[in-house]
Order: sequence, then structure tokens, then C-alpha cells
Amino acid sequence: MVVAIISGLSACSSRSAAPAFTASGFVADQGVIRVWRKDDNQQRPMVLMSVYSPYRGPGTITTLYEYQNGVLRQIRRTDADGDRDSIQLRFTDDGTVSFMQRQLATRREKLSSDDIALYQYQARRILEVSDALNAGRVRLLQGHWQQGDVKLCRGEVLKPGFGAQAEAWITQRAANSSSPVSVAWLDGPDGREVLLVANDDFCSWEPTEDTL
Repeated sequence: MVVAIISGLSACSSRSAAPAFTASGFVADQGVIRVWRKDDNQQRPMVLMSVYSPYRGPGTITTLYEYQNGVLRQIRRTDADGDRDSIQLRFTDDGTVSFMQRQLATRREKLSSDDIALYQYQARRILEVSDALNAGRVRLLQGHWQQGDVKLCRGEVLKPGFGAQAEAWITQRAANSSSPVSVAWLDGPDGREVLLVANDDFCSWEPTEDTL
């Protein structure tokens, strides 16, 4: 699904065209992942924030990856639902773990070597996908649905033109909701794709270049 979105929405372009602060996303297992990223002036990652949102039920997971000179130095993962499990890992320059901890509701515990390897793999994978999406100029946009228009989190109002099927789906969701509906979608050189429609206020937590 990741490859399909990248190839379907992106056109060939240079990685150097990407701005310092970007937002993108892709379809994941039973949900979507939205990614915000800030690079240094040499286009190396400084901070990368991923938010996994399941299509149904609780399970939102926010992960913050922090880098120094393009090298991963810290992972902070928080489960916003359920038992509010959180994980923190710190790394030295050569990738050795210098600190690790899992914080559960009632106790703390260490991470296994398999856990650490998994989180390191996920960090590499999310960065690779972010690189590919940025190279293809695939951008994430999100905001509040307003009868065919969307008021973006940054304040701009626009008419995305999602297509008849997507428009009908969003309109039906909004009609059956007692609270405002938020929409997140991908926009690329070759089109756009709706990622998520929810009653959650995406704009209440969306990071900016200054807050990331």
C-alpha cells in the first residue's frame, strides 16, 4: 500500500526540492500513519514525528524520533489509549543503547533486545518511507470539513475536490456526526488520496515547524 500511494501520487523529483519542514503519510496495517519531519540545513533529519491512527477503536500511537547530525539518538513512543504505555530509548553515536525504559500504568520495566531491534527497524523504515514521499513531493494536509470545503489547521480554506465517492463518504460521515469532522489527505503531483476522516480535532495537536 505504501508503494501504491507513492507511485500513484508522486512524480519523479529530486530530494533536494524538499523543504525543511514536511508532512506526509501512508496507509498502514488497519490504519494510517501520518509523518511530520524537520530537517537541518544539510537536509538531514532533526526530528520526525509519526502518528499511527487505527481505522476502528482505540490504539493511537505517537512516536518521536530525534537525531543529531542525521544519526538517531532518541525514540519516544506513547500509546495515547488503553494503558498509556510509553517507551523511551536513547542511543550513543555508534548506535549503542545508553538508556531504555517502558513505562506502564503501574510499573516500569526494561526492554528486551528483540524490542530494541524492532524499534530500531521501525525507525529506519519510517525514515526511508519519509524520504520516498518527500522525493515524490507527496504532502499531507488536514483540517475541518465545512460542506465541501476544508479549513486547514494553518487557517487557509480550500476546496480539495476529492472525487464523488470520497465526497459522498465524508458528507455522510459529517451528517451522522454531532461534532465537527476532521479530514486528512495526501496531495501529490498526480492527484490526492483521502487518508482519514474522524471526529477527533486533528488541528488541536498537529505540530508546526516551531513546535516539532
